[in-house]
Amino acid sequence: MTPYSSLCDDFGVYVYLNTKMDLPSGRETVLHFFEGMRKMYPQMMDFERREGGEFVLEEDREQGSYRWVTLEARRLCAGFVNPPDLESADSLHEHILEVAPFHLDFNPLDCEALDVLFAFDFMYGGNHDEVVAEALGLNTTLESLLQMPGSRVINYEPSLMLALDEACRLQCRLSIETRTNAYQIRTGQFPDAPISVYFTVRQYWGRQPIKEFGDSYRNQRRLCQELVDSHVIPAIVRPLAQTIAAKQ
Repeated sequence: MTPYSSLCDDFGVYVYLNTKMDLPSGRETVLHFFEGMRKMYPQMMDFERREGGEFVLEEDREQGSYRWVTLEARRLCAGFVNPPDLESADSLHEHILEVAPFHLDFNPLDCEALDVLFAFDFMYGGNHDEVVAEALGLNTTLESLLQMPGSRVINYEPSLMLALDEACRLQCRLSIETRTNAYQIRTGQFPDAPISVYFTVRQYWGRQPIKEFGDSYRNQRRLCQELVDSHVIPAIVRPLAQTIAAKQ
């Protein structure tokens, strides 16, 4: 198990390679790429083309722990949801970053940015924005708004971006996504849905000293884990988990 499995309902490690030009979408190229992935990971058998045009190959989601790969017009995405350990997620991502340039005919010149993301999902059947505001708190200048008679929080999704180098080419982003709407608040009917905490380390390409996708992934994944362990877990994940647990 990863060190994060006990802190949330679902944990995932994802990678996104963003390109400047369109990626191939021809039948032969796409099938050849995904067939190679299926041979490497035989449980990846669910293949489809979605309404938006993206191609998806994934393992059975009902297993709880599963890999997925998505090919979009200008983005190659992959992830491991509830991996048995972080090394298993690394193995998937490093393999894709090694073989994809050859199968999909792109190179570092075409790369806009590489993202490495940790995702934490918390299932909660209530007002998501209210519980996030309660768990994380508001600064004193806004606290009085929450205390207004009859007021209810209908949107609270904190987001923060930081530059991690002088050139602002290496960045990190913390974001929280809630899934409560005004209708649910009016009716008091809240289905179980995930509150998501995302932490991303992005490397813009072209002027950084690291030239290989695999090397950049390993550096970004290391940074992601260090920052998550030092800041996101104690400041965001644990307070949110504790607040949700107290309400259930």
